[in-house]
Parts: sequence; C-alpha cells; structure tokens
Amino acid sequence: MTQDLRIEPGDDVLSITLARPDRRNAITVAMYAALADAIEAAARDDSVRVITIRGQGQDFTAGNDLMDFLAELPRQSEDIPVWRFLRALANNQVPIVAAVQGNAVGIGTTMLFHCDLVIAAASARFSLPFVDLGLVPEAASTLLLPRIAGRRRSARYLLLGESFGAQDALESGLVSHVVEDAQLDSAFVEIVGKLLAKPRDALRITQQLLRHGTSEEIIERMELESSHFSERLQSAEVRDSIAAFFEARRSASAH
Repeated sequence: MTQDLRIEPGDDVLSITLARPDRRNAITVAMYAALADAIEAAARDDSVRVITIRGQGQDFTAGNDLMDFLAELPRQSEDIPVWRFLRALANNQVPIVAAVQGNAVGIGTTMLFHCDLVIAAASARFSLPFVDLGLVPEAASTLLLPRIAGRRRSARYLLLGESFGAQDALESGLVSHVVEDAQLDSAFVEIVGKLLAKPRDALRITQQLLRHGTSEEIIERMELESSHFSERLQSAEVRDSIAAFFEARRSASAH
C-alpha cells in the first residue's frame, strides 16, 4: 500500500481514492501496483458489489508522474504495474463507478473507458497528450475510443491532442453523467446507492454481459499498444519531448 492512495473496503463497496493532491494525483509506479492489487482482489471477493474511483482535491489525476515513471519502470518488462492495472480493469467483473473533477490527463482519461458509469463535474477537462510526449496511447484506447466516439473525433483527441470538456465527453460516450460542480459528490453517492439497492447477482451478470466478447480483443490491443509504448520509452523523441515538457513547466512556474 502507498500513502498516496486510499483503498477502503466498506459495506459492499471498495472505495479507491487517488490521494496525492499536492501533485494533482499524478500516479506513481507504487500507486499502479496498489491499484492493480486492489482491483484483482475485488474480482475474487463476492462481497464487493461496487468499486468506486475518485481523485482527492481539485483534479481527478494529472496522469503518470513522468519523473517516477521514467526512473522506476523496467523498460523490457511486460508485467509492469501500469499494465497489470489496465489488465485488471479490462478483466474486472464488478461494476465500477468513477467521479471526475478538474483535469483527467492521459491514463486519467483512458482508465475511464473501463468504468461502467462515469460522473463528471461540468468543469472537468479531459486530455490524451500521448503523441505530444512522443508516446502512443494505452488502455486499448485506440480500439475503444473510435468505437464510442468515431474515428474523426478520436483523431482530434489522440493525434492532435486536443483537450475536451465534460459535455463533449458526454456526447462522445466517455462519461455517463454530467452534473454541476457543486453536485458531484451528491450525484456520485446517489448513483452508487442506486446500484447497491439492486439485486447483486443480476447486477454482476448484466455488467458481465455488457462486456461479453470484448475482453480478449481489448487485452490483445492493450498488448499491442504496450509493446509500442515500451519501445517509444527508449526513443530520442520521448527524451526530447519530455525534456521540452519539463522546460515549459519550469518556464510557466517562473512566471
């Protein structure tokens, strides 16, 4: 377990909170390992009826903690924590509800493809800046985003790296609900409560039927993306792009 992540088993609910608000909930390798452990354990626990994912503070998550990511990841491993986490999401058979406020960057957006219901605050922003960093998308987003949003809109988000708001995310099918910022907490509690009030087995079976026939294809696409991602991590393009990213951030901080 890591102090930057709160994993709280409760009555029928496994609550997961990204708890690193001082770093906009940027996700470290240790956090990915704990996330994977939690999702995998929930799949084996019949008492868990709903999994919830939230971010503490002003943002859902700024995505990968790039410095930690580059320093800690073994470049050749096919079983690094982030891939374990994404596979656990793809194979999960428990309804997942996420609530999103502020920014959801990179994996902060792609993980939502594997949640069953996503409630977004009206001011939430989503972005997929993989190409800008010299990388490629992950989480089978190159398969799932075109299916729900269409190829042209996906090209705007993935090739151009355009950020988009909650209403666009709703129209794209990325989120299921958009509420006023002040109503996010109450809407989240209400929706989770509605799920918990339903017959457990019927809920689980229906969730599995909604995903039926897709998990194998999703895992296959994840593996293809991860192989390209791992190769890209060793490229000069990535080194230059990430160096430019940190330089731009330093310049912005200085002003």
